[in-house]
Amino acid sequence: MKCRICYNENLKMFLSLGYHPPSDAFLSNLTEPETHYPLTVYECAGCGLFQLGYVVPKEILYNDKYPYETGMNVDGVKHFRELAESVINQFHLGHNDLVVDIGSNDGTLLSGFKESGCKVLGIEPVKQLAEKSKEKGIDTYSWFFSSLMPEPLFIGKAKIITATNVFAHVDDLHDFMEGIDKLLADNGIFIIEAPYIGDLLENFEFDTIYHEHLSYFSPKVLHNLFKQFGMVIFKIDKFPIHGGTYRYYVCKKPYSEMFKINLGNGLGYHPDTSTCSAFVEKIEKNREELIWLLRSIKMKGKRIVGVSAPAKGNTLLNYCKIGPETLDYITEKSDLKIGKYTPGTHIPIVPDSKLLEDMPDYALILAWNWSEQIMNNLKAYTDKGGKWIVPIPEPHIIRTGAGAWVGIDGL
Repeated sequence: MKCRICYNENLKMFLSLGYHPPSDAFLSNLTEPETHYPLTVYECAGCGLFQLGYVVPKEILYNDKYPYETGMNVDGVKHFRELAESVINQFHLGHNDLVVDIGSNDGTLLSGFKESGCKVLGIEPVKQLAEKSKEKGIDTYSWFFSSLMPEPLFIGKAKIITATNVFAHVDDLHDFMEGIDKLLADNGIFIIEAPYIGDLLENFEFDTIYHEHLSYFSPKVLHNLFKQFGMVIFKIDKFPIHGGTYRYYVCKKPYSEMFKINLGNGLGYHPDTSTCSAFVEKIEKNREELIWLLRSIKMKGKRIVGVSAPAKGNTLLNYCKIGPETLDYITEKSDLKIGKYTPGTHIPIVPDSKLLEDMPDYALILAWNWSEQIMNNLKAYTDKGGKWIVPIPEPHIIRTGAGAWVGIDGL
């Protein structure tokens, strides 16, 4: 095994979460075979990259059953609308400028650029998502992006290339960057959004680790990658979305003279050994506390269900070994997941409406990074006496939609 950025072979194991099925491999029925793969993170002694030790083939992860659809999340749609508007205004995009989105999903992000008159192109390997994008009038190729994609397919060089929550999913980062170098105009901007390893460690977001997320970046690590391709980071924005996301603005080095680059110490911070050790100890403690909390509730004869079924939720469920004996079901609003079962733990997934019809005593929010939105959308559950459990950064119970919460002792 080598580091996918610097090719160093000196990688030290940082964390093992055991063996898990792919987090988005929801089951249509319980007779389907499941394969569990090691979920282990290593740190490179050379450049400091954190990466998974085992790579599940991308054809397994991103097949036609892939269930994530960007447009299903109201706050996510708002985030991408604001991204499109910001980029259009910052870089003065015109009608002849080409915007390419890699991992374009259902076309939500590109829709904002298209409405402003930009030329747009999506690249999305999941066919049913590419079709949804095409239905919005967005030209979309259903392929994995690489340096080998035929250049005649593109209508000129791209002024903007976006890869939001995609870069961390790429195994061969060097091939990917070769493709970016070919496609990006000399005065173009490459924009990526990726979870930040510092937030993951400091907020104990272990459930952000799953097989789709092959790499866990810091600005320093990405700086080292981009400079190998004659590119520089000239701006970094931080957002709370997905538990802590950095947006990196990257350009070819000669063009960087157009920008006043002042990142301060933004490229220098990297998690130290004590932070990493504290993370491992804390998530083991949090697992014990969550299991104890759920068991205590069940012993009182109370009922618990889950709300939302994101990929990260399946890391948590499998790591904590929480199954249908604990959660009666999980509610969802995505038709791509309703009627299926969670991978590994086999909990049935039902529509969100079931929560209000059934009124269980407690609801465990698995998409904890969207807790406020979820509780607002399901405020009637709180109003009728329902209680929320949020597992990250540490297990706690929320008794009101206003966000007042009590610790694990307050059942």
